[in-house]
Amino acid sequence: MAKKTRNLRAIDLYSGVGGWALGLRLAGIETVASYERRGIANETNFKNNRHQAQTVDIRRLDMNELPTDIDIVVGSPPCTQFSFSNRGGNGDIKDGLRDIIRFLEIVEHVKPKVWAMENVPRVAKIIEAELKPKGCLSRFKHLNIIPHIVNMADFGVPQKRSRCIAGNFDFNLLASYAPKIPRRTLGQVIRALACDSIVDPVYGVRLSKEQLRDHVIEVALNAEEVRINKAAKVTHPVYNSMYFPDRLDRPVRTITATCTRVSRESIIIEDFKSVGEYRRLSIRERACLQGFPITFQFYGETYGQRQEMVGNAIPPAFTFYLAQALRNIEFDKLTMLSSLAAGLECPIPLPADAKPDKQGARYLEKRKFRFAIPSLRLKSGVRFEMVNGFESDQPNWKVDFYFGTSKSIKSLRLDNALYTFLIGRLPKALRLEIEDELSSLEIFIRNADIAHMQRIWSHKGVGCTTPFMMLDKLDDVGMNMIRLLEPDELLAQELVGDAILAEHGNASWGLPGLAKLARNAPSILAGLLVGALTNRELSCHPGMMSETLKRQKTG
Repeated sequence: MAKKTRNLRAIDLYSGVGGWALGLRLAGIETVASYERRGIANETNFKNNRHQAQTVDIRRLDMNELPTDIDIVVGSPPCTQFSFSNRGGNGDIKDGLRDIIRFLEIVEHVKPKVWAMENVPRVAKIIEAELKPKGCLSRFKHLNIIPHIVNMADFGVPQKRSRCIAGNFDFNLLASYAPKIPRRTLGQVIRALACDSIVDPVYGVRLSKEQLRDHVIEVALNAEEVRINKAAKVTHPVYNSMYFPDRLDRPVRTITATCTRVSRESIIIEDFKSVGEYRRLSIRERACLQGFPITFQFYGETYGQRQEMVGNAIPPAFTFYLAQALRNIEFDKLTMLSSLAAGLECPIPLPADAKPDKQGARYLEKRKFRFAIPSLRLKSGVRFEMVNGFESDQPNWKVDFYFGTSKSIKSLRLDNALYTFLIGRLPKALRLEIEDELSSLEIFIRNADIAHMQRIWSHKGVGCTTPFMMLDKLDDVGMNMIRLLEPDELLAQELVGDAILAEHGNASWGLPGLAKLARNAPSILAGLLVGALTNRELSCHPGMMSETLKRQKTG
């Protein structure tokens, strides 16, 4: 009788909810044990993958207690300190490297045949740098560490999720799989989960609507939430544009661990059942987009915990194909996920649905407002924006202008002196047209209920003028001003240059971004005029004056 071949044995470090373990299991690799410090993630891993999931701080793990005869080590050390979303990329890299070092120490101790580690794309460059002599990873060079950047959408995950995958496996073999694997889209997931009989768009497994968990549809975004989400994506004051709503005909943007009803990161779609209404994704939609089958259950107690579990996970739809590369499965013998539906079942007991947070956030009285004027925004940080501030408890509304680079941001004061300087330099015929256009803005501001704009914005009271009404007026006037100034591009370049020279003096010649200002001089001049006049009118508006100034003016 032929000797039975045993399954390859793996351990999973920093295992989260089990995205590695599920992919490996489906590919015929036995995950002997998982190690993760968050107990609630281990519960989810254990109930779905049915193997030992230890709650432990891996930095303090006794390596002598690790199982022996291990063929594969996988894992996802925490990415928080490396992520650009963490304090703008200014996380504690030295602390983050402690977990990568610990992972490699365990690889060195266990001596597997192959290993693989996942993290954010930035880690690839960090690993390359730290492998050099005197780098903190140089002592692990014998492990044949090779980092690669992978877009998981190339491996059937319905999400454009770029990650660093480092290891000693045949990466070219993994890459060879990509052309054979069907690409999935956001729309396929949304439509599949909207059916009465649900067919998983990635795995092919079927469930009835009654069996599906965590597909609770939130209340649609209200008008203010729609406006803020759209502005954050389309006209963000600093970052470049993205689609609103998110496109259904392509893999979705990266699913994050946290998202609120109003954020740039949230995926927003138009509700199929209510045309013109927009909503966030359900937990189940996010999980499918993360490459989890509809049978996989999340055992977090709250909606936020389950969101975080999903967003922090590595997609098992990807680890399934990576696992086949770890097994050296040739391209022509590759197994597809859609052939595994019969082996996927829901764990018992099923968790109850997590209920979304209730609508109706409470806002501070000094709630911040900062939105770019759409017609006066040139991307890459060059923008005119409407903002609020406070002098004591008195709200102060104004328009600011910024240009330069992310590492050297510059500005100009937008005040009556600048307005007088610029308007006086215009040819008479053009000046009359400009003044006529700006007169509508003057009238709007003078009649606006500025005194109550902050109360409306902080949801503390009512009034006649909302901040977005003001922003829309600035946008309309800005567009008209650009149209008037475009025929006089050379004059606009001269006046913008003079305005910069007047404020920055001899330092002007070394300022960053001047070439971009020159290329877009009519738009910049339009913004300078609109912003300067707006600030002049707001500064003397009764609704913005402190009580002391009001008494001085009337006394």
